Amino acid sequence: MSEHTTTTVYFGVATINLLISVWKGVALLRERTATLALITLSFSVSVLVYVAASPAGYRGLGEVTGRPSAATLPVYTGIVVCYAITHVLTVLWTVTTSPGERAAVNRRARAWAGVYGGVLVAMAIAFRSADLDGRPADPMRFNTDFADQPFVLVFLALFLAALSCATLSTARLARRATPADPDLQHAVRYFGVSMVICFGYVLCNVPAVLVASGGSRALEDLGALGSLFGTVAAVLTSYGMTGAAVSAWLRERRDIKTLQPLWRLTVQDVDERLALDPGEAGLRLSHVRFTLHRRVVEILDGMRVLRAWTTADATGTVERHVDAGAPALPAAERQAVVTAAVLRDAGRRLRAARAHAARTGQARPVPPGAPAVSLPGDGTAASDERSRLLLVAAHLDHPLVVSALHEVSAGDVDPRERPGGRAIVS
Repeated sequence: MSEHTTTTVYFGVATINLLISVWKGVALLRERTATLALITLSFSVSVLVYVAASPAGYRGLGEVTGRPSAATLPVYTGIVVCYAITHVLTVLWTVTTSPGERAAVNRRARAWAGVYGGVLVAMAIAFRSADLDGRPADPMRFNTDFADQPFVLVFLALFLAALSCATLSTARLARRATPADPDLQHAVRYFGVSMVICFGYVLCNVPAVLVASGGSRALEDLGALGSLFGTVAAVLTSYGMTGAAVSAWLRERRDIKTLQPLWRLTVQDVDERLALDPGEAGLRLSHVRFTLHRRVVEILDGMRVLRAWTTADATGTVERHVDAGAPALPAAERQAVVTAAVLRDAGRRLRAARAHAARTGQARPVPPGAPAVSLPGDGTAASDERSRLLLVAAHLDHPLVVSALHEVSAGDVDPRERPGGRAIVS
């Protein structure tokens, strides 16, 4: 791969990581947690690593400082920081059952952070003490080019030891960790895989450095090959930190879009005052989770208002029609079909009553005189409301719903023709 292509790839990865770090930083401002802070720091540092490790960045930093290999220190320091953060995160995600265990986990995470901090200081001292002037700078072959320098050998030993500790410890913890949060499960799974791959970098470079420290360059290609393992591992680690969040974000946007017809039926067409934002701007890029939660709450509020426009006769007709039309329908789907039909019928009655009120000069439409009927699924647990409403929204135009509405409409009688009728509703 040419230097120009390598620089383009590294700068491209740096740009992606910069966007992710900004995204995580915005999330950190809304929800200040140790996990988000560490992930944001990791991506921010990785941006500097990729820029400095690119041929253009490496050479440019060398020209600015007057030391051709000066970029090696920030690159290797950044790598240790990123993998140390991965290790500390995996420690923090250890499942605990008591406050005492949680306190012990937090102490262990702080202790590891202190160890890595000490290693970084020692690496900086060793690197600054090395004589690197007057030697060519090749970022891919630094480990073997300068392994004959005692202080560089100490620097590399500290770097490879820290990287080995971080990768192997994280891989071991990832195999045993079983966090309850699905997003954390996703991250831990990819951390474990990426750490094993990253250790391939160590396995390639340890023998190459040892041989080079004795004056032989026989294994320098093996050392350069180690960078491939490091790059693949970095990509998998980044995906572990962001993949689940991106998937959840996409899923939430999809759910908002799915709920829009139900939201229009129960909120926009009923009373726009029920909505925080009367418009339909529910697919914006930011605050997606908040928008989704708000949509669910608004729909439930609208359904409570529509309940006044339901009737026992209409609900019974819908239920009998669904049972006759699809007796083997699963319970959840049957409930969704009935709910969709009852809500659409209630919406129809409300619109008809509004039209009648407008024609007769009434101040407001008057609901049917019969007691309000409970909607199917009224007792659903709050944690299950999102999935229930998504199912209802998906069945608004179901053939059974359409046919049930026809049957209910055909059986309606003008309330003015009923004894005690109070308003036209159809």
